[in-house]
Amino acid sequence: MSRINKNVVLALLTLTSSAFLLFQLYYYKHYLSTKNGAGLSKSKRSRIGFDSTQWRAVKKFIMLTSNQNVPVFLIDPLILELINKNFEQVKNTSHGSTTQCKFFCVPRDFTTFALQYHLWKNEEGWFRIAENMGFQCLKIESKDPRLDGIDSLSGTEIPLHYICKLATHAIHLVVFHERSGNYLWHGHLRLKEHIDRKFVPFRKLQFGRYPGAFDRPELQQVTVDGLEVLIPKDPMHFVEEVPHSRFIECRYKEARAFFQQYLDDNTVEAVAFRKSAKELLQLAAKTLNKLGVPFWLSSGTCLGWYRQCNIIPYSKDVDLGIFIQDYKSDIILAFQDAGLPLKHKFGKVEDSLELSFQGEDDVKLDVFFFYEETDHMWNGGTQAKTGKKFKYLFPKFTLCWTEFVDMKVHVPCETLEYIEANYGKNQQGA
Repeated sequence: MSRINKNVVLALLTLTSSAFLLFQLYYYKHYLSTKNGAGLSKSKRSRIGFDSTQWRAVKKFIMLTSNQNVPVFLIDPLILELINKNFEQVKNTSHGSTTQCKFFCVPRDFTTFALQYHLWKNEEGWFRIAENMGFQCLKIESKDPRLDGIDSLSGTEIPLHYICKLATHAIHLVVFHERSGNYLWHGHLRLKEHIDRKFVPFRKLQFGRYPGAFDRPELQQVTVDGLEVLIPKDPMHFVEEVPHSRFIECRYKEARAFFQQYLDDNTVEAVAFRKSAKELLQLAAKTLNKLGVPFWLSSGTCLGWYRQCNIIPYSKDVDLGIFIQDYKSDIILAFQDAGLPLKHKFGKVEDSLELSFQGEDDVKLDVFFFYEETDHMWNGGTQAKTGKKFKYLFPKFTLCWTEFVDMKVHVPCETLEYIEANYGKNQQGA
């Protein structure tokens, strides 16, 4: 009897506990959940977007680069534009306080980051760890164009781009290389034969269709969608550089061939002139950049870049081109304030304007203004002694960056056509 009573008591206790548990569940469902419904909905809303493929890929990539001390920074134009529009909000966002994914969750195929190659210490180790974390990575290499024509070095390859895919989203890592003009350069993303063309939609990449050059950006750390990232301190300046970043190399191989046929002039006078011309070009660039006036190498200076990657020692001047729509009324005063007095002024703003300034050591700076017509461009010329006017026609052209005497400067992208309009088909003796 005692044994039966114990079993009954145990069953009653079990039944009572179960009933109490059911009551708690009923009370929570019908009272507390109704009372706190708004709070629960808010909690769900706070995670909107954070399960997207894009955000998870970016998060994993940032974890990877942070753990491996890879100094990447965000250069994705779409996301930088969004950040710029909400800059105050982004600056005041702390880690973990994000309520909604607004930037990295925007639908797209790629998110683009960059790194400065000289700061990267463990390239091969990073690549291996990325694949261990689930990324499928593709490395794009090519020859360093600056070594073109140097037989012992011209085969040396450098990394230009990485594309790492996680599920359906890819991270495009653009490798920036330092150049002697204190700017950053990236190479052309050229696919080799063995690369799977279906790996990612390569045509949608925003960097790599051609080599590019950028001012070295100052960086700042911000929290974007709960992730700490480095971005350019002036996001819109970088974004505005992108469509105008195309870069073309000096033709180093052809320049070496030119000097094998025509010995370079290394006399004291030639070396002195090149030094003075370089200093004059640097001063002119500084003055025009301060005014916000874009310019390019023109006439003999452009020919020297194209033919021999240097200043022609017997040219005796520095030649620049400027579109007339970029003319500013204080340009003469700005050059005079920089120590370059006006020597000649020919023509008018509305017709054939040409300015000439006197530099040191009898080196002259000639500035030609270009006018655009429906199917061509032109600039005027005036003979100093007679006042006779000329009109020089050029096929339409666009501007590309290049490197010249340790400077990042513009030249016409269609360089050969431009030079032939100036000097004809044979420029070897010009």
